[in-house]
Amino acid sequence: MRVLAFAAALLAATPALAADKMTLILDWFVNPDHGPIIVAEELGYFEEAGLEVEVIAPSDPSDPPKLVAAGKADLAISYQPQLHLQVSEGLPLIRVGTLIGTPLTCLLVLEDGPVKEIADLKGRKVGFSVAGVEEVLLSRVLANNGLSMSDVELINVNWSLSPSLMAGQVDAVMGAFRNFELNQMEIAGVPGRCFYLEEAGLPPYDELIYVANPETMDTDKIARFLGATEKATHHIVNNPEASWEVFSGTAAELKDELNAKAWVDTWPRFSLAPAGLDAGRYARFEAFMQEAGLLADSRPVSALAVDLGAQ
Repeated sequence: MRVLAFAAALLAATPALAADKMTLILDWFVNPDHGPIIVAEELGYFEEAGLEVEVIAPSDPSDPPKLVAAGKADLAISYQPQLHLQVSEGLPLIRVGTLIGTPLTCLLVLEDGPVKEIADLKGRKVGFSVAGVEEVLLSRVLANNGLSMSDVELINVNWSLSPSLMAGQVDAVMGAFRNFELNQMEIAGVPGRCFYLEEAGLPPYDELIYVANPETMDTDKIARFLGATEKATHHIVNNPEASWEVFSGTAAELKDELNAKAWVDTWPRFSLAPAGLDAGRYARFEAFMQEAGLLADSRPVSALAVDLGAQ
């Protein structure tokens, strides 16, 4: 008994190893898109990986990649299309993981409105929020349906996507998320309908990705982060309802009808292997962006994305 007591005293006197600190900047306020991150924190998976992760919601959704490039954070959540542009502009960024491995963006119209097919947009108003990428995506969708950008009137709706559509200010909106705006409209009693970009001739892409600064990133910490979120993702997929309770229990504002519906539409799209890289997908989208005139030249996949699990 004295030996056991002595051993216990030694353990009590030994300080616990300090967790490695990381800072992650989200793309927006906390929502179901971030399920694996919140669940990993709540279930102790980050702690098991020896990490203390500070999760920050940005005041401006365009800031996170820039802050990572400037060395102000370890990781940021961003979007694959934006990554191609930002790397071409010289920002030191690289994709190190995938959060949501399918497009979420869609071309949204009223379900009972006059636009039954994309060709019906001729002579109509299309709202958007982000200049550049969204315009290029819309241009390709229109071209695949016999239209050009001169056939529509573009209106910047300043993130008011579903409200501007429901109010009749525009006939369609580009950049709506199928897991949010569709549900917003259903709840409001004005149902919408999505034209899915990956079914309209565009190359599929990863909607939400983790980006780091390749010049300063700590690959060991990032690999442990991705391992913890992978574990959380598999828990979510195996236990979606219980995981919703864990996720929504972290903040009162998450326990509403919109977030509950968005959770159901989002969890099947989480990447089951967040560190894994589909190099062909990035090569094809880089080629698409160059063909569309957004890139002066193309870069190899190694300049855009890395698979830390393969290193």
